[in-house]
Amino acid sequence: MTTVNVSETVAASADDVWRIISDFGGVEPNEMIAGCTVDGEGVGAVRTITLNGGGEIIESLESHDNSAQVFSYAIINDCPLPVKNYLSTVKVSDDGNGGATVDWSSTFEAAGAPEDTVVDLIKGVYKGGIARVRSKLGL
Repeated sequence: MTTVNVSETVAASADDVWRIISDFGGVEPNEMIAGCTVDGEGVGAVRTITLNGGGEIIESLESHDNSAQVFSYAIINDCPLPVKNYLSTVKVSDDGNGGATVDWSSTFEAAGAPEDTVVDLIKGVYKGGIARVRSKLGL
């Protein structure tokens, strides 16, 4: 299994960052994503992320804890990403200086591409997600 972890500080309260990043259906269209739909609510909800150029990533919300500000999700389809057995966890915590730390990690098996290429791709997804949180907060 391969492990990826991205940890970044955001200059906003942990509560504000959590409100945005924990919205399982809050994935918005961008350069890679055409749209996102969610079926169900809470743990067990399933989101379908439609990619520009075709393909879908289907993910299941595996855990969600508002008080601990942590959630996890798994990819449950044979998607265009070169991963199998993918499970990701996102945790937000107070950094002690008025900001928040976002720890976004995952375990998976690289499939169809070299491991270092897949690691870079997944890190880019996480860094892009955190950048979009900053943008939504006007940072």
